[in-house]
Amino acid sequence: MKHWLAAHPPDRIALRFGDAALSYGALDAQAGAMAVALAARGVAQGDRVGFLGQNHPAQIVALFACARLGAMLLPLNWRLAAPEWRFILDDAGVKLLLATPEMFSAMPDLAVDATTLFTSGDAPDDGEERSPVLLVYTSGTTGRPKGAVLDQRALHHNALNAVHAFELTAQDRVLTVLPLFHVGGLNIQTTPALMAGAEVLLHPRFDPDAFFDAVARDRPTLTLLVPAVMQALVAHPRWAGADLSSLRAIGAGSSDVPVALIEAFHARGIPVQQVYGATETGPIAIIQDRAEALAAPGSLGRPARHAEARIAGGAAEGEIQIRGPATLRRYWPVTPALDDAGWFATGDVGRIDPQGRFWFTDRLKHVIISGGENIYPAEIERLLRTAPGITEGAIIGRPDPRWGEVPIAVVVPAAGFDAARVLAHFEGQIARFKIPRAVVAVPALPRTALGKVEIGKLHSLLA
Repeated sequence: MKHWLAAHPPDRIALRFGDAALSYGALDAQAGAMAVALAARGVAQGDRVGFLGQNHPAQIVALFACARLGAMLLPLNWRLAAPEWRFILDDAGVKLLLATPEMFSAMPDLAVDATTLFTSGDAPDDGEERSPVLLVYTSGTTGRPKGAVLDQRALHHNALNAVHAFELTAQDRVLTVLPLFHVGGLNIQTTPALMAGAEVLLHPRFDPDAFFDAVARDRPTLTLLVPAVMQALVAHPRWAGADLSSLRAIGAGSSDVPVALIEAFHARGIPVQQVYGATETGPIAIIQDRAEALAAPGSLGRPARHAEARIAGGAAEGEIQIRGPATLRRYWPVTPALDDAGWFATGDVGRIDPQGRFWFTDRLKHVIISGGENIYPAEIERLLRTAPGITEGAIIGRPDPRWGEVPIAVVVPAAGFDAARVLAHFEGQIARFKIPRAVVAVPALPRTALGKVEIGKLHSLLA
């Protein structure tokens, strides 16, 4: 992947950001100049380079600079709290942290301005197909995030999956509004577009008015959304009158996409191509093409061109497992991620219909998906145990019309209990989207004979 940019005509536009337009030649030159600057600061093959900021061309440049050096880019979720960033940076042993200017105040003692890190000269060219290039931390089921290691081969085959499913060509214009710190925002359409020689319209973050303005002005052909963003667009006053005819399809994923939202886009003549996967799978593992999107709304589709998918044990319904060159081999630093036959266990339950389509059924993992963000209750419960005025507690998801789900804390009160104090306990320690929206007091938590909290009964108790 390190030479993708140089494979296209140098004067072709690769990236638009605000009023700036970067050609493939300019983007390639900037990647080389940043590689030189990183090497001058001691970054070498195998080192980790952090990136903190909203969507910015500098993150794309940094990815290709790391690819040349054989280093790894570690994108940080800018929505997290400082203690969460520090844990990830320490765990990964980051050599250098790059940041966009608006994030300096958050990490002034560590960050380097990514928008100015360019130096002329010859850079090493040590990156290879099997060189790790992307280290993405995913929320851990045990309460701490863990890093998924993706090599250049994985990003290359993931891009091939996207090019095939979305029929990407150099004539496409891809509108990117989802965060690049997720593999979804980065790898479902953005990096594949750059491999195909297409044009990327990059927004710092999602804003519905900016989205509608961009569709009217720039006429993108593809974009990627999550259910919360789809809902925000459909509910917006501009939805009914917007000219969306330039979009031949949208990609959608990160959680089970409500059929009602899919139908709202289909009613506007825009197929919604569902994408299924995980941080660990690149992420594209199962995907719909346009015909499948219209024929079976709500299905996940079929295995991507360079992926295999199956139901564990050959059962009619069970855990979805993925295998292929876009899938990680290990978690950071050396924890194996696959079984002996190379299969990755997703933790999601699914089924296959007689036509070979996959359908999502349930989750094995206790995870809350809120606005496209994975929230693992164990992480919040670790802090909840130290909150004042409670004897014990648990975190569960509650349906929410805007975000899909939101976390709430169910607690057994102790002396001095005050719900507001419990909520205040989380401030500054975890990202705001992880903070429980409410605290519900109960006499006792329902438990199994072995003492495990029964989540199903807890939901029933609050129904």
